[in-house]
Amino acid sequence: MRYVSTRGQAPVLTFEEAMLTGLARDGGLYVPETVPEMAPAEIAGLAGLTYEEAAFRVMRPFIGDTFADAEFESIIARAYAGFGHTARAPLVQIGANHFLLELFHGPTLAFKDFAMQLIGQLFQAALERSGNRVTIVGATSGDTGSAAIEAFRGLDNVDVFILFPEGRVSEVQRRQMTTPAEANVHALAVRGDFDDCQARVKDMFNHFEFRDRVALAGVNSINWARVLAQVVYYFTSAISLGAPHRSVGFTVPTGNFGDIFAGYIARRMGLPVERLVIATNQNDILHRALSGGAYETHGVTPSISPSMDIQVSSNFERALFEAYGRDGAAVAQQMQALKEQGGFTISQGALQALREVFASGRASEEETSATIRATHAATGEILCPHSAVGVKVAMDQPASATPMITLATAHPAKFPDAVEAATGLRPALPNRMADLYERAERVTVVDNDLGAIESLIEERRAS
Repeated sequence: MRYVSTRGQAPVLTFEEAMLTGLARDGGLYVPETVPEMAPAEIAGLAGLTYEEAAFRVMRPFIGDTFADAEFESIIARAYAGFGHTARAPLVQIGANHFLLELFHGPTLAFKDFAMQLIGQLFQAALERSGNRVTIVGATSGDTGSAAIEAFRGLDNVDVFILFPEGRVSEVQRRQMTTPAEANVHALAVRGDFDDCQARVKDMFNHFEFRDRVALAGVNSINWARVLAQVVYYFTSAISLGAPHRSVGFTVPTGNFGDIFAGYIARRMGLPVERLVIATNQNDILHRALSGGAYETHGVTPSISPSMDIQVSSNFERALFEAYGRDGAAVAQQMQALKEQGGFTISQGALQALREVFASGRASEEETSATIRATHAATGEILCPHSAVGVKVAMDQPASATPMITLATAHPAKFPDAVEAATGLRPALPNRMADLYERAERVTVVDNDLGAIESLIEERRAS
């Protein structure tokens, strides 16, 4: 299995090389050269397996000879051992043909744990074998950072620096990043928004002298291994509802497009996915792009669903690469226009290709709160504001006999203020996190300045 860049000018890599590299040297994102397909009988054979067994079968074709089967099975087992539900990703019915896929039973109570716990184990295994050390730098709008720090804290061979927008994440999200005491993890509060954080990370990857000097690696959803790990729960949930003999639909609250692109890969692998619905909050660039064909940044407006407060959705580049017939030069041209002009127009052919796979919708702040309130009243389920965006958009879709699965991306206790304002109830953290508000914090506030951030990383990383 080989991996190519969405911009067509970077070296072709193995799975291990693509995983440890993160962002391609031409600024693009790595994708598999070909997407392996699973026959209907193979998909049906996943029924009744544990989550870990299904994960092995779904991901195995993508990793080539990077890990032997027994080693990969052991890595998967370690990755999900700390989850708080035996099903790992259970389904809960909330309507006649509507289901929630609960993705918040991991160590940091968010869907990012599915990918990050796995990638932590993959990195550790690969680096132990080579004896190398890497510096991981990531940007987060809330959940990626806490999941990364949890996955890599205390591991050998890795230093982790997470950039998050100061004052624009929930208190629980912030404390999950700032309270771990291990010396190899560092939380950096950037004076700016998430797009600023993400831009500085990309700048570091494109500053090749710095990148090589500190052995930079990335674990944002630009990293292919992150997307791959998320493909698995599309299969397990669809099979629970009758796939491959029955089609399913998915609605995905998304800001950076990685989670829903994983659904696209599952569809390409042969999973009968009838609809992939992009759900956005008021920062609705993806919905606007799919509706009108213009991908134009309008600035980020803070919301009660802060993990979706994004205008530059990195993984949308992967979808564009497929929509443009894997024309790396065309994608590079669009990304240059985005950088220089703040947007671009999707060609009619590419837009049609996207619309054949994806639908979209948006939820306002008022609609998000109303959905939290109404869902709790009708079902007893308490939604986080991101999951509520997904539920609202799913309910707005045309009626269909195909079951709809909405991804519940975070535990409501991560956003207690928004939930309490909507329902009058303040969700409690699980017992294992009950003392989170009492733990000492360790955080560094930094300016939105590339040189200052790079200097800090070089000063603090282990030699």
